[in-house]
Amino acid sequence: MSITNKSIKLLWSNAAGRCSFRSCGERLSVEEAEGVTPYTLGEMAHIKGNKLGSNRYDVEQSAIERDSYENLILLCPTHHTLIDKAENEDAFPIELLHEMKREHESFISTRLQGTKIDNIDQLKDKIAPYMAENYQAWEQYGPMSENARKNPNSDQVYALWTSERLSTIVPNNREIAALVQEYRELFSRREQRVVSKFIQHVESYEQWVHDKIPYNAVQRFPSDFEDLILGE
Repeated sequence: MSITNKSIKLLWSNAAGRCSFRSCGERLSVEEAEGVTPYTLGEMAHIKGNKLGSNRYDVEQSAIERDSYENLILLCPTHHTLIDKAENEDAFPIELLHEMKREHESFISTRLQGTKIDNIDQLKDKIAPYMAENYQAWEQYGPMSENARKNPNSDQVYALWTSERLSTIVPNNREIAALVQEYRELFSRREQRVVSKFIQHVESYEQWVHDKIPYNAVQRFPSDFEDLILGE
């Protein structure tokens, strides 16, 4: 068996492309893995080892379970090496790695808790950096970027774009959507339509990224939402 695209996409997007080792959080990128095909990265570590003799190997685990999202944790190269050293097996048991993964993914999904926003300008100020990061990812690695135009058949460029979608755009979209839904009453009646279009875009875009719907079913990013947030 091998790790499926679905498991890889869930792992990278839920971890926001960052190392899940406690107190690390290093930003990861396929750019570090020169010459690889899309998604095949060593940092996708197995919690229960993937072969006989490896740390935490479970002989009763099926091949499908071994390469499933539930048995994977996203790590930087340093911490991947650390947990897989034979002498460290007792220091990093299965339960601890699952706990680290849960803690990191929970932190990613609840980063906005405790945010206090009193008016629409504060809300726009909170959203704007996420939109800027998404735009930069699109501008640098997207299908219309200079990189893509110069290297139309490059697996590496495609892998970089895929990585940015999973580790930057999807998590940022989740953050923006959570903000506009929590503070939706700050938008005017006329603006509610634009907000709804953006939420539909976020939901359909993530479904496409996770291979649940075809690309032509994605609600396109509404440019009027960008005008709403970034306009004066």
